[in-house]
Amino acid sequence: MPIQITMPALSPTMTEGKISKWLKAVGDTIKPGDVIAEIETDKATMEVESADEGVFGQIVVPEGTEGVQVGALIGYILAEGEKLGDIAAAKPAAAKPAAAAVPVAAESAKPAAAAPVATPVAAPAGGTRIFATPLARRLAAEAGIDLAGIAGTGPHGRIVQADVATAKASPRPAAAPVAKSASAPGPAAPAAVLTKDRVQSLAGGIAYDLQAHTSMRKAIARRLTESKQTIPHFYLTVDIELDALLDIRTKLNARADGNYKLSVNDFVIRAAAVALKRLPEANASWSDDGVLLWKSVDIAVAVAIDGGLITPIVKGADLKGIAAISNEMKDLGARAKAGKLKLEEFQGGTFSISNLGMFGIREFSAVINPPHGAILAVGAGEQRVIVKDGAPAVATVMSCTLSVDHRVIDGAIGANFLKIFKGLMEDPLGMLV
Repeated sequence: MPIQITMPALSPTMTEGKISKWLKAVGDTIKPGDVIAEIETDKATMEVESADEGVFGQIVVPEGTEGVQVGALIGYILAEGEKLGDIAAAKPAAAKPAAAAVPVAAESAKPAAAAPVATPVAAPAGGTRIFATPLARRLAAEAGIDLAGIAGTGPHGRIVQADVATAKASPRPAAAPVAKSASAPGPAAPAAVLTKDRVQSLAGGIAYDLQAHTSMRKAIARRLTESKQTIPHFYLTVDIELDALLDIRTKLNARADGNYKLSVNDFVIRAAAVALKRLPEANASWSDDGVLLWKSVDIAVAVAIDGGLITPIVKGADLKGIAAISNEMKDLGARAKAGKLKLEEFQGGTFSISNLGMFGIREFSAVINPPHGAILAVGAGEQRVIVKDGAPAVATVMSCTLSVDHRVIDGAIGANFLKIFKGLMEDPLGMLV
């Protein structure tokens, strides 16, 4: 029996993904551990390895297809002695309602012109489930179209994007709407859905180019909206003099002999880790059952990549020296931009750092990344006039703002964290031991 390849769950929050690229062609020999595809999740683009061996028999879902449900059938591997004809015999078994893997058609692969004109059908009685892809449901809600009136042309009668587009283009009679069961009314379309047409209208009807959302961009929008709506943020800012740190960094880099090259951000990570170790109340997360005081100091550092950002994690940062942190961050950053991070290298952490100093940003407030209890926003080090011993002087100063989840960390704890952090950054010898 041909072996089914199904869409894997590459993260605990993944419900669907995009097949970015097939790395094996039909007819290729596949061995366990071979990378067969690149899958774009809500977190990153990740490689998928085969657990079986055989010959790549068929691609069910072509590359570029978005919204493929976890567990959906995406391809077949032929075992020894099997032929392509055996796949057709295997398909009915995979199509049974009880099967865990249900093929999801590539909506972009089926031209809209090939879909028959949708005709109104009677609404399902008693709340019968309507099968439709997530994209089709969203488009129908935006257009105010009742899915019960669309005949699906996808696998097993599933309503797909082309069906909604056809229904939208078809003239609808002004007769009374399709009757629904009073006991199971369908959900009304949200009044404030920001469709592209609505946004264009709000902007004055000007022309635009539409850039489709990636899975990562959708996840960023969803998580940060949730963060600002559910987490009571408050903000604390401190100015830090960097001259002593810059002097020590220059001396350490001069004797590195090519083994490392320290940045100010490496010192920021180390100082934050030491501060969290000394003040464990700040290394915490909220839960409805109680505050979780983490026993490990794992620092997630925001890295900008194409289409969004990702937060690779320096685990056990309080136990690592600055040189080790520096080399690890360079490796994590390079692989993050190449989309080669493993799941455990960017998911999790106990505290976040976001540094926009390299862009010349003086000061900003970052949004907390759940479930972390705080995030440190780091600005640029710049020459400023300060008062020292009653007289004006020039120093290199950097502003840092701590965004805090007030459910977990009170003002005094947040202020104490910044006091410890500032002391370590201004007297960096204290974080070298």
